[in-house]
Amino acid sequence: MPRSARLDAPGTLHHVMVRGMDGTPIFRDQSDREDFLEHLGQLVVSMQVRVSAWVLMDTHVHLLLNSGPAGLPRLMRHLLTGYAIRYNRKYHRRGHVFQNRYKSIVCDEDRYLLELVRYIHLNPLRAGVVGTLEDLDRYPWSGHSVLVGETTRKWQDREGVLRHFGESPKRCVKAYRHFVAEGKGLDQESELGGGGLIRSVGGWSQVLSLREKKTPVEFDTRVLGTGDFVAGILREAEERSKRQMHAGERGRLAAALIRQTCDREGIDERELRMGGQRRKVSKIRGRVACILSRELGMSFAEIGRRLGVCTSAIGKAVSREVKQDETSETQ
Repeated sequence: MPRSARLDAPGTLHHVMVRGMDGTPIFRDQSDREDFLEHLGQLVVSMQVRVSAWVLMDTHVHLLLNSGPAGLPRLMRHLLTGYAIRYNRKYHRRGHVFQNRYKSIVCDEDRYLLELVRYIHLNPLRAGVVGTLEDLDRYPWSGHSVLVGETTRKWQDREGVLRHFGESPKRCVKAYRHFVAEGKGLDQESELGGGGLIRSVGGWSQVLSLREKKTPVEFDTRVLGTGDFVAGILREAEERSKRQMHAGERGRLAAALIRQTCDREGIDERELRMGGQRRKVSKIRGRVACILSRELGMSFAEIGRRLGVCTSAIGKAVSREVKQDETSETQ
C-alpha cells in the first residue's frame, strides 16, 4: 500500500510520534537526550517552529509543534537523520535507529491543543517512569517541567501554552498544574492517538447515527478534528498540490524557453544560467527574463535563480526590455 502524503502548511499543529527500531531504546543515557534536545532546539529556532509540548521516553518521542515556513518534513529529516548518524557513530553500530518513518497527525488547535499538551506530558507518569506529579514537575525530559518553571528550554513556547490558563504567571502555572492533575485518571490514548471517522464525528454513537441517516462525513486518519476541520485541511492540501503542479509546469516551460533561445542565438546555456556578462548574453538574458515574467508570471527572484543573477538585475533587465518595446511601438 502506498504511503499517504504528509499534510502540512506553515503554522499547522502536528502531533509527531517517533519510535525506535523494533522497540529498541533511542536514548541510552542522559547525554543522548541532551544531544537530541540541543539539536531540536537549534532547528526550532532556525526554522521558526513553535513547540508546545514534548517528551523523551526510552523507546519513543512525542512532539506537539506548529510547523514553520520550511515545513515539517524538512525539520524532521534534519532532526532524525542527524541524530541517527551521531548515535550510530557513538555506539559503533550500523542500521536504522528509528522505526519506519515518523507518524504525524494534523490537529485542530482550538479543540485539542491543551488536551494534547496534557496527554503528552503525562507519559512518564502513566509509564511509571516517575511516581508522582511532584516527580513529574522535576522530570527534565518533558516539556511539563518547563511549563511549571523547574527547567528552562528557551525554544519551547511556554508563554503560548500558559496564557490559556490566565494572565498572572503564578496563577497560570497553578491552573495548568491542576489541569494536568485532573488528567491522571483519564484514558486519553484512544481519544488523542490519531485521526479517523470516530474522532471526526465524536464517538461511535454519532457514527451509527450518521450511518442510519446516510450522512456523508469527511474524515482522514492523518487528521484529528471535526469533519469540517478535516474537510478544510484536505481542501487546502489539494489547492497546494495544484499550485505545486502549476509551478512545476512553469519550470518545465522556462527550461525549454532557455534551451531553445540559447540554441537559436548560438550561446552556451551554462553561460546564460551562470550570470555571464558578455553583452550578447546579457541582452538575451533580459529578453528571456521579460518573457518569463510576462508570459509565465514568474517572480523576479525565481527568474534570477534560473538565470544566475540577483533579483535587482532581473528587474533592471525587464525594465530595459519593456522600454525598448515601447520605443519600437511609437516609431
